[in-house]
Amino acid sequence: MTGGEGGADGVGASAAGSDADGLLQLRLEGSRIRDIPSLYAELDRVLMVGVDWRLGASLDALDDLLHGGFGTLHGHDRARILWADHRVAREALGVEATREQLLAKLARPDVYSAETARRRLAALEAGVGPTYFETVLEVFADHPRIELVLA
Repeated sequence: MTGGEGGADGVGASAAGSDADGLLQLRLEGSRIRDIPSLYAELDRVLMVGVDWRLGASLDALDDLLHGGFGTLHGHDRARILWADHRVAREALGVEATREQLLAKLARPDVYSAETARRRLAALEAGVGPTYFETVLEVFADHPRIELVLA
């Protein structure tokens, strides 16, 4: 897990490796995350190696990816993902980004549940609803074979 940026796609020794026990070691760079689309670009960079398609900006897609049937996690029983500079990502995926994402869902009631988006937006505005960052952490927490380390 040391070294430079790696290959042309930025994946290499700094993004992936294995420890002595064969535990897959991965590294997300929080400093690359400025908004929700850049979160998924970073997830693609690290977790979609060897796949010729990319994740959609979807928590359901992230959940599917973490099951490990494709991408970097395929064939690995366990993995540890170090999220470097997670505080940068926490800020970028905070209240404002979450509000924008929920308002975009409200604008598309033909695709998304407007009632769910309204309820989540109200909770967010009241200071009790999760931010997008916190929701991403919840998705990771649902996968006990993946250890997410915030650094």
